[in-house]
Amino acid sequence: MQKILKTNRIEQTNYIEEDSNENFYFIAGYTDNGSAYGVTWEEYISNNLSFRPAQRDDALIAAELMHLAIHDIAEQLTGEEKTEKIREILADFFRSEENRLSYQNTLVADIEGEVAGIVLTYLGEDAGRLDEPILERLREKGKQLDISLDKEADEGDFYIDTVCVHSDFRGHGIGTELLKEAERLAMKKGYERVSLNVANDNPSAQKLYKSLGYIVEKTIQINGHPYDYMVKTLK
Repeated sequence: MQKILKTNRIEQTNYIEEDSNENFYFIAGYTDNGSAYGVTWEEYISNNLSFRPAQRDDALIAAELMHLAIHDIAEQLTGEEKTEKIREILADFFRSEENRLSYQNTLVADIEGEVAGIVLTYLGEDAGRLDEPILERLREKGKQLDISLDKEADEGDFYIDTVCVHSDFRGHGIGTELLKEAERLAMKKGYERVSLNVANDNPSAQKLYKSLGYIVEKTIQINGHPYDYMVKTLK
């Protein structure tokens, strides 16, 4: 099957999908006598989920996902307020190298060539250097030399900056798998301490991270809002 398009939902769980050869595939469908058959959407995702380094061509969807994940912080990083302009600049940084938003720091959850989600990571000791291209642009835009960004990551930590799953693929554990991929990358780079920030007013995310072994170490301020700095020691 070369490409699958999910159609509108029919009678709760009946999906009809068609590939380029005009063959039909039923996912969570039913026969005339009510017997279930085919492959569930969950099974399809599980069987086709893979992870890969991001590429520059992922910029547009990555910018959208980053914006959805970090909200007002995206305004702070870009100096813009309109969604179109924010995502345009995020995409530009994503295509570039040696900055915190770069494709170089991003892993993609891929399902049959579709970007299902992303996780963006970097080393805490590299944060200042990776922020400098962003600060340079903000200084040029605002004509101010004293612009600074909040420190999000501690030195010695493998930092998970952003994780976001596309709305079409949420609810199937892809976010958790992205976090696990980030942890595997941390171990590969020789880091046992992984950290991330979660907004104080996001209890569902806090609950997820705690279930995965992250504990709150401290509270910091990012763009004027309190965030819990959560840490996990890998074994």
